[in-house]
Amino acid sequence: MRSVACAVLIAFSLLLASCGGGSSVPPPPPTGNFTLASLKGQYAFSMSGVDPTGAFIARVGSFNADGAGNIISGLEDVVPLATGQASIVTFTGGNYQIQSNGRGLLVLNASGGGGLQLNFDMQSPTAGFLLQTDSAASSSGTFSLQTPSNFANGSLLGHYVFRIAGIAFSGTNVAPITLTGQISADGNGNITGGVMDTNDGNQSAPSGPTAISASTYSLDTTGNGTNFGRGTMSFAGRSYAFYIVDATHFFMLEEDSLGGSSGDASQQSSSVPTQNSGLTVSMVFLTGGASVLGNQGGAPVATVGRFTADGNGGLNNVTADDNNDGKQVHIQNGSNVSNASYSIDTNFPGSGRGTFTFTNSGSGTYNFVFYLISPTEGVVQNISKGYVASGPLDAQAAGPFSLSNLAGNYVFNWSGVQLGSSAAVPFEEDFIGQYALASSNSNGISGVIDYVELGLSSNTLFTNIGLTGNLIVNSDGTADNKYTYVLNASPSATIHYQVYFVSTSTAFLVTSDTTRTTAGTLKLQAP
Repeated sequence: MRSVACAVLIAFSLLLASCGGGSSVPPPPPTGNFTLASLKGQYAFSMSGVDPTGAFIARVGSFNADGAGNIISGLEDVVPLATGQASIVTFTGGNYQIQSNGRGLLVLNASGGGGLQLNFDMQSPTAGFLLQTDSAASSSGTFSLQTPSNFANGSLLGHYVFRIAGIAFSGTNVAPITLTGQISADGNGNITGGVMDTNDGNQSAPSGPTAISASTYSLDTTGNGTNFGRGTMSFAGRSYAFYIVDATHFFMLEEDSLGGSSGDASQQSSSVPTQNSGLTVSMVFLTGGASVLGNQGGAPVATVGRFTADGNGGLNNVTADDNNDGKQVHIQNGSNVSNASYSIDTNFPGSGRGTFTFTNSGSGTYNFVFYLISPTEGVVQNISKGYVASGPLDAQAAGPFSLSNLAGNYVFNWSGVQLGSSAAVPFEEDFIGQYALASSNSNGISGVIDYVELGLSSNTLFTNIGLTGNLIVNSDGTADNKYTYVLNASPSATIHYQVYFVSTSTAFLVTSDTTRTTAGTLKLQAP
């Protein structure tokens, strides 16, 4: 939900509360096993958000860290829709710092002057979350360790499932858009086909499954390709820059006149279900985006939930929480859920495409499209009436989940929109942080959070803010758990989340507050 006024983007970010001021409670001293050597090698990154005018901005790129605090080189593609012109920026160097808890600061120096300043939280030496902290934009995203030996056309071979989100243009109209689907790459620079679903807020209804015609992709023949894994591709009338993480994963950024969107693609397993009987797992999903209905046009929306597919087209144990512009609805199987079903699309066999739906007696019918990357992982698009939203879909590990198996150190990324702000146009806010869920005997948390609030006040950057709170695990923990976070700034802010655990190492969250619509992901640290 990268959003502001009419440009209510989605990209699976929303926003959060305005907190203002410095930290009134000192954060805990950093503890852990991370060092400068934890960040070593070539890393691809992807970020999106809004600039100080409220215009969408997105970037994908790559940087090379030496493991001793220095950035050797880097490259990025950036699309600021304020200008409408994509550009390539070369980074000639830079530096970084890392605390023992995995929190750090990264500076990339551009060849023409200026550059990029980012705070980061490492999940592991191979991945983490990023927050832009140079006041040039409010944006956040992820970074992943690259495999340079895969920087070749031949590495992209097989089927890839993608999820892309951003904003679309239709004349002078701007609306949120999500695109999910599957493409097939032959390893020789050809996209041989595929299928996709488009949910464009400028259109009266989602597209439904649409065949993708043959097209092309190519790694750059300059050093940008061999050194950073950069290339370009086109399909379905849109053009993208991409950066290879490895043969199974790449980041994407749209660079054309149709709008602005970004996302990624993951190689699809050959074992994805081809009929209903192949799907017999419990799954957790998260979607973030925007509503385009009437008076709610441009309002942020986020939905988190879980269900169990029975192998016969039915859904059991449906539980979900939906926040539509601050209006929170809890959906509980057995009390207010009906017509819960799913269907694997047999018209596009092997595509991993399917749909699921359920009706809540209080808020109506929810409809979703999904594409499976494997039998246990996929992407999902919320096509409920007025919703333009998307996000991840993952099989849920067997419970129960409890304080004893959830205790540990976590990193997180939240994004959303502050609804209770006195500002005329609330800007997107982005948050990253790290905390410890104390122990098997305590549900308390203690950690540190960094966040950016452009446009809401004279204070825009908040770093090293103490974070406290607690977790309430409901029943067996497979659904409807509650996290309370207290941002110990001045004044402090309290944020309430509905939490759904994918496993003991991953959770999806959506706020239950009326003053904000916020979504995010938690990841267990693995130094």
